[in-house]
Amino acid sequence: MIRLHTLGAIDLRDESGREVRAVLAQPKRLAMLAYLAAASPRGSHRRDILLGLFWPELDQDHARNALSKAVHFLRRSLGESALVSRSADDLGLDGALVWSDVAAFGAAWDGNRTEEALGLYRGDLLPSFFIPDAPGFEQWLEQERASLRLRASEAARLRAEWYEAGGDAAQAIECARRAVALSNGDERLLRRLVELLDRLGDRSTALHAYDSFAGRLAAELEVDPGAETVALIERIRAAVSARASPPAEPVAPNASRDADAAPSLIGQVD
Repeated sequence: MIRLHTLGAIDLRDESGREVRAVLAQPKRLAMLAYLAAASPRGSHRRDILLGLFWPELDQDHARNALSKAVHFLRRSLGESALVSRSADDLGLDGALVWSDVAAFGAAWDGNRTEEALGLYRGDLLPSFFIPDAPGFEQWLEQERASLRLRASEAARLRAEWYEAGGDAAQAIECARRAVALSNGDERLLRRLVELLDRLGDRSTALHAYDSFAGRLAAELEVDPGAETVALIERIRAAVSARASPPAEPVAPNASRDADAAPSLIGQVD
C-alpha cells in the first residue's frame, strides 16, 4: 500500500517502502495529492474545484490541460489505479491502495478512538508547505490545519480525563499539557491542567504552566488571561505563599511575668 504522511512531516512511500521522490519534488502535484487525501468530505472531488484551487491563473482550457497532466503524472508515479474517477467530472483516491495519515486520523476521531488519533497526529498538516499562485489552496490549508489541531487538542483533553480517572497522574498531565499546547489559547484547557496539577500538589508546575500560557497569549494575541483564570492562579499563589511563610516564633507562656518578678528577687537578696 502507498503511504502518504502529511501531519508533522511530509513523506510518500510506495508499496516497497521506497520514497516516491518524483512526486515529492513536484510541489503543486503533491499538494493536489494531499488535498485529495485530506479534504472533506472524503471521497471524490469535483474537477472544477481542483482547477480553481491549483490553477486559478489559467483559463479553462489550459487549467484542464494542467490537471490532466497532473493526473497522468500521479498515476504513472503511484499506479494507474491510485486515482479513481466515478465520472468525467470528479477525481479521488482509492483508499484501498493509498493510505493517508489524515484520513486515518479522521476515521479514528469519528470512531472515538482518541488514543489512536493522538498517535497519528504528529504535527500540523503540510508543515512549512507553500505553493505560489494558489490562494484558494492556501486558505483551505490554513482552515484544515486549524480544524485538525482543534480535534487533536480535544482528543488530548479526553485522554487526560481518562488517565486521571484511572489514577495515572503522569499520563494525565502529559495529555493535559498537549491539549493546551494544541489549542488556540483555550483558557478552559489551561484551567483544567492547572487544577489537575493543584489537586496533585504540584503547584509550582501549575504556576509555571500559567506563566507560559500567559506569555503565549501576550506574544501571539496581545491579550491577557481572563478573570476566571486569573482568580484561579491567584488562589494557587496564595496557597504557595502561605505554605512558604515560616510560622511565628512561639512566646514563652510566663516570659513577661518572670521578667516583672526579677527586680523583687534581686531586692530580696540584698
